[in-house]
Order: sequence, then structure tokens, then C-alpha cells
Amino acid sequence: MRYESDEEPGPETGTERTAEVPGVLPDSLTGFIGYLLRRVYAQFSATATGDGGDSDSRDFLVLDALTGRDWESQLDLAERLGINRTIMVGVIDRLEARGEVRRTRNPGNRRQYVLSLTGRGREAVEASRRAVAERDARLTAVLTDAETARLDELLGRLLPESAQPLVRGTEYLVAQAHHRLRRLGDDKLAGTGLRVRHYGPLSALDVLGPIAQQRLADLLAITGPAASQLVDELVALSLVRRGRDPHDRRRYALELTDPGRAQLGVVARAVAGLAADVSALLGPGGEAELRSLLLRLLAPTHSGPAFAEDTASAGPSVSAGG
Repeated sequence: MRYESDEEPGPETGTERTAEVPGVLPDSLTGFIGYLLRRVYAQFSATATGDGGDSDSRDFLVLDALTGRDWESQLDLAERLGINRTIMVGVIDRLEARGEVRRTRNPGNRRQYVLSLTGRGREAVEASRRAVAERDARLTAVLTDAETARLDELLGRLLPESAQPLVRGTEYLVAQAHHRLRRLGDDKLAGTGLRVRHYGPLSALDVLGPIAQQRLADLLAITGPAASQLVDELVALSLVRRGRDPHDRRRYALELTDPGRAQLGVVARAVAGLAADVSALLGPGGEAELRSLLLRLLAPTHSGPAFAEDTASAGPSVSAGG
């Protein structure tokens, strides 16, 4: 049930979290729910009012889960919320230091801790719930109440069944669904050194290479630092090489190596498998409905295709994955 981890493949780096270029949404990527979900997650994160980011999100999820009952196993709560056990220790340490959670030994199992909400914790969660509701209303203002409720229902289907009753609020559902799809996709590539996020650049280079790194960033609608991180990873794996740009010898051009072309097929199968998993989780009609709602959320900042014309007759669509 784990889908967020500080072990391989690891949590997102700061560069990954801020990778997307606001206002640009490549039309050729919009067929993949994982990509749209990542863009909405990035858009929501970019408008965060606090400094804690995912830490604030996890804090609220834990406090909210403890409002109805004490939790007899810290590990069990972590698994149900989809939070890596190591990260969960840090969350509980932080909440305990603030006096919002009490952690005591479980008399029935001395290796476990019972988690309880304190009076200060109850005050904190009530204040957080009001803030969450207000923020959700702003983030989903383009949707009707019925559409927002449907969005929440569909996002909930992407979570493990154990987590579904514990995660509330559109922003938190988006975050947890994004993390889970990222984990599911990367799990399909376990042992290869590859990630689902590598599909976008590998596909683009297969169709359009050799091209300059900035051109690749433009095609994927990601920032220069994010493109540099991806390229560095792929060069280290000997899947991409930096050669001289035939149109400008002062610049480097990126192109696939033969192993890169072979590994593109591996990543493509993982992406296809993840898409099939998502479709199955959402049920008949759910995928199209969720795609439509996510595009509605992205519509105010969607400035049109970035490279649809480039790939129109060049082969399969490119996806940056989750």
C-alpha cells in the first residue's frame, strides 16, 4: 500500500515539484490522467499560503484521522494514509512537539505506539478544516459544487481502499492521488533505474532529436532546471548523449543512444500499464470524466499546445507521465 517513500525511487525533489511552466499545457500530453493530475497538483502547490508544503498536508491528514478515535498502531495509520513509515515518524515527532498529538506505548504491544489527539490538537484540526474548506473552494472555483463532489469521488478511487475514508478535501485528494500514481508507475520500472517521468524526454528525443536542451524543455513545458535534471539522469544511464547541434556548433544537441531507444520501449510499456490501472480504478466512463474535470481546473492557465504540431505526423504522443 505504500506509494510515497524516502527510499528508492524517493520523494520528489524541489526541482520536480516546480518543474511545470505555468500557463503552458502541451495538448499532446493531456490524454494521460497521471500527467494532468501532476499539473493540477503543481498548480495547487504553487498557490499554497503556508511554507510547509507536503508537510502541512500530512500534518492535517494525521490530525483529521485522529479526531474520531485513538490509533493503536502508528504503522497501521501510516499504511492507511499511504505515508512512508519513516516520514510518518517525522510527522508524529512534529505534531507531538507542538503538543497536538500524544504518543504512548501500546499496553497490548510494547513495540507499538498509541496515537491520541490532545485538546490543542482538536483546536488545530478544527481551524485547519475551516482553512481547508476555504482553500478548496478557491482552488475549485471553476467547478460547480456537484462537479467538485464528483471530482473528489473519482480522485478517491485512485487511493487504496483503506485510505479513502481518511482523506478529505480536494487539495489533499489531488496530492495523495498524484503520489500514488507516481509510486505505481515507478514500481513498474523497479530495478531498471528508470522512472515514468523519463518517458516524456525519451519519446520527444526519439521523435524529434537531436534537439537543444532548451527546446526539449519547451516541448515538455517544464523549466530549464527540471529539463537539466532529467537529461543528467538519462545521460548517466547512457540513454541520452550530448552532441554538437548541427544547426549551431556552439550549442549541444541531445539525442537518444541505441540503449535509449531500447529502454524507451520498457518505459512505454510501464506508462501503458499505469494508464490501464488508472482506467480500471476509475471504472467505466470515469477516466474521461476525470480528465474533463482536471482540464477544467487547468483551463484558466492553459495557453495552448506546446508541440502538438511537431508530433502530429511523427508517431505516438509523448507523455511526461506522473
